[in-house]
Amino acid sequence: MKIERFEDLECWKEVLIILCSLLIALCTVLCVARELNAEQKGTPALHVTYVDSITEDEEGGKIYFPSNVVVDPVRNEIYIIDSRARIIIYTSDFFPLFTLSKRNGIEAPGSLAVDAEGNLYVAQSVTKDNPKNRISVYNACLRWERDIYFEGFEGANSFVPNRMAVDKNGNIYAAGSYFPGVLVLNNQGRLLEMLSPEEEDRKAKLTSVTLDKDGRIYLVSEEEGRIYVYDENRKFLFKFGAKGGSTGKLSRPMAVGVDNRDGRMYVVDYMRHTITAYDSTGNFLFEFGGLGWGEGWFQHPRDICVDPNGRILVADSFNDRIEVLKPAE
Repeated sequence: MKIERFEDLECWKEVLIILCSLLIALCTVLCVARELNAEQKGTPALHVTYVDSITEDEEGGKIYFPSNVVVDPVRNEIYIIDSRARIIIYTSDFFPLFTLSKRNGIEAPGSLAVDAEGNLYVAQSVTKDNPKNRISVYNACLRWERDIYFEGFEGANSFVPNRMAVDKNGNIYAAGSYFPGVLVLNNQGRLLEMLSPEEEDRKAKLTSVTLDKDGRIYLVSEEEGRIYVYDENRKFLFKFGAKGGSTGKLSRPMAVGVDNRDGRMYVVDYMRHTITAYDSTGNFLFEFGGLGWGEGWFQHPRDICVDPNGRILVADSFNDRIEVLKPAE
């Protein structure tokens, strides 16, 4: 019995040694994380400055995995879609005003756009109650007016809207989920045109579309790691971006935000957890961010926009926030 107890003691000593080793490793990780978090606060200062984070709705509850952020060009209000199928509206100084949800007909929102009249366009995917993908249109008072369904082109029945924009004439630009083209629809939903940039004799699959104040059109291909730029007459101008996982490259670009003051473009990269900046002609300028949870860092960001004051709003999905930054003057 004494021998067995001695062996048990030796066993427990080995367990304690293992636990101590694990504890030391955990402390090391936490110390490194603290150092990284401290570095985060200084990292953006070279090019951007941290302003604030939007983390709560009008009832003080959390926002969850925000995936879409848009600034209303009329009132400068901020619209956010989160994973609870809500559209939360904020003032330009980040005060939560109102939430659109299922009681307002918002069932499966994927993205949204606001036109110059304040009308709201919401891309919604299939639900049990509505078996078709559609764009739901709300007036400036946020009352539902009509649904637009996709038809008149090959693959219309399976087209899943991913990102949208509306031009000054009320035409709707809809990018699908890895669809080889961006639809251009009139305000009633009739197909006018399809923008389909090519790469090596094949149509690039597109995932996002953005318009600037001059009507320029920016199409994002997550697969190609490129952005395609068209003028207000839908004529191709140029493309930029290169696929890759290093500085200045795009691994999984999700969206582009344009600063209307100088034409600078910011591309959000989901896999590299970064924002890459380019000048108005597509030349690489700098990048900021990286994987983290502190100010100026991101975890799988999914969307980006720039407000009239040049503030950059990033849907920092896995950190459950919209992070707001401003270019350094």
